[in-house]
Amino acid sequence: MIASGNNISPNGNRRTLAILGALVFGMVGLSYASVPLYELFCKVTGYGGTTQVADSGSNQIVMGHPVDVRFDANVNPALNWQFVAVDRKVTVNPGEEVVINYRATNLGDTPSTGTSTFNVTPVKAGPFFMKLDCFCFIEQTLQPGESVDMPVRFFVDPEIVTDENARDIQEITLSYTFFPALGGNSAKSGSQ
Repeated sequence: MIASGNNISPNGNRRTLAILGALVFGMVGLSYASVPLYELFCKVTGYGGTTQVADSGSNQIVMGHPVDVRFDANVNPALNWQFVAVDRKVTVNPGEEVVINYRATNLGDTPSTGTSTFNVTPVKAGPFFMKLDCFCFIEQTLQPGESVDMPVRFFVDPEIVTDENARDIQEITLSYTFFPALGGNSAKSGSQ
């Protein structure tokens, strides 16, 4: 005997469609909430190479233990921006204050707003990377075609030289990623 027909009821299809729609909606919501959630998580746990924030520079510079600092720039595909590290690499002595720049450009034909997260690798370098000024977690609104330079002022804590677990660090990478800001007009428009 050959069975024919579909055993799935229309109510079952609607339920499956509703569940899939809720899942997609939830995933989109989480992607837009990722920046503030990441900021909160990093502040609470110190996770993943979270850097330190310093109120003032170091009063000591350690010569003979140079550290290369590289800069990485990334953009979430939902944000129609170009984001680059103007300064690709600097060599610093621990305690030496440095200012470098990143540059963001809105490639779209409407204003858009982004915000960035950051991390430092290797992770064990995070406690020694001291930021004095940066643009992280601050909403940046760019007009169509507008470019803006975004400075980061930092130093590497001289204690990196005496810390048993960190004295072997010769290179640090500071990486920023821009995402569409919550509530900001960040839809892709125009050509890339």
